[in-house]
Amino acid sequence: MSADVRRIDAASASAHGDAATEAADVDLTADLGRLTLPNPITTASGCFASGAEIDRFYDVTDLGAITVKSLTLEPRQGLPTPRMAETPAGMLNAIGLQNPGVDGWLERDLPWLQGKGAKVIASIAGNTPEEFRDVARRLRRATGVVAVEVNLSCPNVEHRGLVFACDPKASAEVITAVAREVDVPVFAKLTSDVTDIVAVAQACIEAGASGLTLINTLLGMSIDPETGRTRLFNGYGGLSGPAIRPVAVRNVHQVHTALPDVPIIGTGGVRTIEDVIEMVRAGASLVAVGTATFVDPFTARDLVRELRTWLAARGHTSVAELRGSVLAW
Repeated sequence: MSADVRRIDAASASAHGDAATEAADVDLTADLGRLTLPNPITTASGCFASGAEIDRFYDVTDLGAITVKSLTLEPRQGLPTPRMAETPAGMLNAIGLQNPGVDGWLERDLPWLQGKGAKVIASIAGNTPEEFRDVARRLRRATGVVAVEVNLSCPNVEHRGLVFACDPKASAEVITAVAREVDVPVFAKLTSDVTDIVAVAQACIEAGASGLTLINTLLGMSIDPETGRTRLFNGYGGLSGPAIRPVAVRNVHQVHTALPDVPIIGTGGVRTIEDVIEMVRAGASLVAVGTATFVDPFTARDLVRELRTWLAARGHTSVAELRGSVLAW
């Protein structure tokens, strides 16, 4: 694909930021096609459970939406420990999709979220397209679930460990199965561990996805030099945190350039207001906070508050006006 960036007029951009705007006048609305959210900050799946733990610190409905930990058809205990390891500028994890199963979540966790009036993005996972379909079917018409995020980075057991998101055709099969079952927007969550992420993104949209989540963790490994053991029981794990943010920004920009009308949830190493703006300028409509929550549980809430102030100080009247605004040299 072309390496050209989407352009805006530099003179116009500079003039726009000259005069400050009243913070109260800044519109933080996130427009994701069929889905509109009050602000562009959500949580990354797997880093927030279903919100009850973090709600002890602040009202989680301050966020634009809550993306819950991936749900599978049956409950999963996850992988043996050690399952997490700190790395420079990030962390590795191999949790193994531990979750109560979709039926258990619907019975115990969703009612709490409904009571809060939260907008829920339900992340789902499975080993086959049929499992994804069955999970999605159980979520049909679940009050409070405003979108379904399809975690396509799960091993496809029918094809010797192939990750769905590494193959456009396999990804499309899953998205088709899910989109037929739900009446809310479907977001395909993709990995950067591919040769051409745009090809996978296009296949997902053509199969019925309403938008995309970019990106999942990158596959990594860490070895203890003294013992020779891997720092994760599973050997390999997902690398997250600031170390992967430049990769995530590049993927968001690549896909937005190719598919400018497709809503994107940008995620990967976001922890500061500058990171949020960078994701939005790359093309994200919604920005998900993940690993930073482990360091500071207030991160996502603080970013909502800081975003309005940051935009107002620079004369912007909405966050949407910055989407895809990358200046070429």
